[in-house]
Amino acid sequence: MYIEAVPNRNSPPAVLLREAYREDGKVKKRTLANISCLSAEVIEGLKVLLKGGVAVPSAEEVFTVERSLPHGHVAAVLGSARACGAEDWFGGAPPPLRKTLLAMVVARIVSPGSKLATHRMLRDDTAAHSLGRVLGLGSIEPDDLYHALDWLHDAQPAIERRLARKHLAGGTLVLYDLTSTWLTGRCCSLAARGHSRDGKRDDPQIVFGLICSASGCPVAVEVFAGNTADPSTVAAQVAKLKERFGIAHIAWVGDRGMITSARIETVLKPNGMDWISSLRAPQIAQLAQEHGPFQPSLFDERNLLELDSEHFPGERLVVCRNPLLAEERARKRVELLAATEAELATIASAVARQRNPLRGTQAIALRAGRCVDHYHMAKHFELTITDSSFSWQRKQAGINAEAALDGLYVIRTSLDKKQLDANAAVAAYKSLSQVERAFRSIKTVDLQVRPVFHYSASRVRAHVFLCMLAYYVEWHMRSCLKPMLFDDEFINDAQATKPSAVAKAQRSSHAKNKDATRHADDGLPLHSFQTLLQDLATLTYNITHTALNPKAKIILTTRPTPLQEKAFKLLGVSLPRTQ
Repeated sequence: MYIEAVPNRNSPPAVLLREAYREDGKVKKRTLANISCLSAEVIEGLKVLLKGGVAVPSAEEVFTVERSLPHGHVAAVLGSARACGAEDWFGGAPPPLRKTLLAMVVARIVSPGSKLATHRMLRDDTAAHSLGRVLGLGSIEPDDLYHALDWLHDAQPAIERRLARKHLAGGTLVLYDLTSTWLTGRCCSLAARGHSRDGKRDDPQIVFGLICSASGCPVAVEVFAGNTADPSTVAAQVAKLKERFGIAHIAWVGDRGMITSARIETVLKPNGMDWISSLRAPQIAQLAQEHGPFQPSLFDERNLLELDSEHFPGERLVVCRNPLLAEERARKRVELLAATEAELATIASAVARQRNPLRGTQAIALRAGRCVDHYHMAKHFELTITDSSFSWQRKQAGINAEAALDGLYVIRTSLDKKQLDANAAVAAYKSLSQVERAFRSIKTVDLQVRPVFHYSASRVRAHVFLCMLAYYVEWHMRSCLKPMLFDDEFINDAQATKPSAVAKAQRSSHAKNKDATRHADDGLPLHSFQTLLQDLATLTYNITHTALNPKAKIILTTRPTPLQEKAFKLLGVSLPRTQ
């Protein structure tokens, strides 16, 4: 089609919209419309359009941008959450709550904050990003978020059961560890004072245990009162896996403070569960007496040896020696002994001085006790105290006995060699670091579970569960985005080349090259997870309208950069499109 001006005697030319076609090998044309009534600007625009161009010289003259919202990070996380099955998690919720629950999970990754802060970010009039508009939440109210939280608390068993079927089916190992976080206020029934892992001894806290698959993927979380001891939580988790998830046999991997001998006898054995844990220092000393001193030459080849003990019937014990750890412990002991003796010498000088000397057995003992307790060296010194004298000497036999165990740790497991050899048992125990990584992400780096602002126990539990679901999405995102992050993409290959699992973990040569160049193989810059989200956020969601119809809103998204395109491709998420 084309536009043609036809002379019209003394009148203005007729402007016709015509079409050319071929008939019997001849080119013919016919008139489709007489557009002489249109203005010259419109006719010129039609000519440009028919030639494959645009009808206006620039978009700025047509589109008015009302608002621009950060969008790329929202699109990436939302797409990843849907790929992880997040919409199926909330399938039993009423339709209005489903979008709210999905938004709360995504918002916890994109911009973690309190529920009231999240509400402000999701509302159309106060939005900090495009999430609320993309999901169509409109003028969402704070109560909507709290109602969603209440539903999530009730749905937690069903969602965890779904995750367990996906990640624990056919597996053997389960990683379990515990951490704490503080609360604001004292109204929650779970708030109590206990051993604070955050150094907030003045604030009440809660304790929560995280169950992960062998690869570190979170599966379930349980919240306990803040004064709950670590070992006492094991029974509840065993019951959860056995009764709620229907998993009859599994091997628990936990640290020595979690899976104690008492818990093994009273909880794990009666339920037919296996375990991988480690021995405490007194138990290691007892084992050394039973089998004789562990000479360093015994560990020359693989830094580990396997043995049995009558004190641990039915268990395999793997004695590991880390030379670097041995050197570090020896160095610390020398420094602590020297620092303790320096303070003890100060006390002795105070007792022996002529003017205003320190006197009294009780006064001298209190000061000396503070000194040895400060450095935890009381077991290595013998103090002689009278009313007017003070002296000390090292317990060299005890120091030598402790030094003989430097760098040693003992893994205990009930799994036989066919199920797990010694090297794999050590590697499984060291994989607890993945749970610690999850705690760092949930508590500080990314999701900021603390402090907890809720008062009711059910909402505190739902809040922690929400953060676990957010970490579940983040865990999968990190796995996909490794080529863009400083994470080691070939860590499994690097671990496979180690002489034994006891040796220090080494980054692969590829990861070391990433650290040195700070660029990926394709030349694009590398990021941390958080800075990558910040970069994605620069892809904006623009709400526009035209002068012809200001009420009709047109959504335009900016063109993604090569780095943003790569991120969406790795995540398997479609690039945001103009609507």
